[in-house]
This record gives sequence, structure tokens and C-alpha cells, in this order.
Amino acid sequence: QVQLVESGGGLAQAGGFLRLSCAASTTVFPINAMAWYRQAPGKERELVAAITRGGTTTYADSVKGRFTISRDNAKSTVLLQMNSLKPEDTAVYYCNVEYLQRTYWGQGTQVTVSS
Repeated sequence: QVQLVESGGGLAQAGGFLRLSCAASTTVFPINAMAWYRQAPGKERELVAAITRGGTTTYADSVKGRFTISRDNAKSTVLLQMNSLKPEDTAVYYCNVEYLQRTYWGQGTQVTVSS
């Protein structure tokens, strides 16, 4: 079992920034991929950004150049720095990790961007 605790959501104005953090509970083996997903009202959950244990990153086209994902393997944390926010970034953001071939989700944190 892996518990994920997210923080850092909230309200921002367009053009502003927010930083999301996700801390995973201690695991026996290293966590492989860590990622952030988001789900806007009436839409399917979508991948925002992912990072492997080695630091290889993947971004959705809609956030490239604005969002940065990073992780601290020693602390089992993953961060999402979100800059130049747009109203269309409004969604519930979920932390996601892959551990021993199972997928775990955080509880979600609301991000609202006003125009």
C-alpha cells in the first residue's frame, strides 16, 4: 500500500502560478513512475506530466513550457510547478504513482484559475 498526500492547490489568477506537492508514504522498494493527472468538470481525467525515477519527463502538449514536474527520490515526493496559468487549467489535480505494478492515486486537490 502507498498513501499519497497532496497539497498546494487553490485559486490563482490567469498568468499566475501555483505549486503542487505530493508526498508518498515510505515504501520497501523504490517508487517507479510518478505523475500528475487532472480532471475538469465534464471531462475525462488526463495526464498532465510524468517523471520516471531516473528523471525522464513527459508533458501534455497543453502544459509544455508552462509546467515543470520534479521529484525527490529520497523523500518520495513529486512536485508540479505551474506557471503562466490559464483558466483552462482549472481542474482537480491528482497525484499518481506506480509501485510494484499497482497504481495509486491521491485524493485530489482543486486548482481554480480565474480570468
